[in-house]
Amino acid sequence: MSRFCANLTMLFTEYPLLERPMEAAKAGFSGVEILFPYDVNAAELGSALARAKMPLALINCPPPNYADPDGPRGFAAVVGEEDRFKQSFRRTIRYAGALGAEHVHIMAGVAKGPAARACFVENLKWAAAFAPKQSLTIEPINTHDMPGYFLNSFDLALEVLDEVDAPNLNLQFDAYHASRIEGDILGVWDKVRHKAAHIQVGGVPDRHEPEGGDFNYPSFFKLLEKNKYSGWISGEYHPAGRTEENLSWIS
Repeated sequence: MSRFCANLTMLFTEYPLLERPMEAAKAGFSGVEILFPYDVNAAELGSALARAKMPLALINCPPPNYADPDGPRGFAAVVGEEDRFKQSFRRTIRYAGALGAEHVHIMAGVAKGPAARACFVENLKWAAAFAPKQSLTIEPINTHDMPGYFLNSFDLALEVLDEVDAPNLNLQFDAYHASRIEGDILGVWDKVRHKAAHIQVGGVPDRHEPEGGDFNYPSFFKLLEKNKYSGWISGEYHPAGRTEENLSWIS
């Protein structure tokens, strides 16, 4: 049985963040993810999640000033920012513990070259050892949406996961990004599904609701059940209208 969660950073934005968990519950979601919850008091957010009886599937490990549109998009692969990464990660783990977040996504940031790769691997090894009971993920992101992002290849992600070799570090598979990066969502999924701990979906090519468009999501969801995938499937997309107007994809 598929477990669908709502990305509250993108969905239900018609409401204040603390009201979104309840709206997601009313709409039929079983859980939520919040990319960057750090501007909200953790106790208040925890209470909002508890009132809605919504588990928190995932949060991101960000730079403190992610709200800055020109700010960095993570720095786990940025040489010279190792101390900053560790400080940010410690903060994220405190939030994850307070909110019961199942996964923490570690963002690589804008970087390139062998030194960045080595930095990324070492930071991930440190993070996995620092929080051995916390599930961690890395996610390939296409460079059209995020220019210069270091982890922009699924092959590279598999290489990094093998090199880090930590039981609590796995892949975050975003179908929209897979389409943008390789143009073949099913082919990429078949290649990486043994490492996938969390899935995100959005329409192709417009990143609206995951239905119609260039990819058959109902068939993909059936394939996930056939593959015995038991993790979350998160709607991470920009609604074409109000969020509640089109949620048929989760039914």
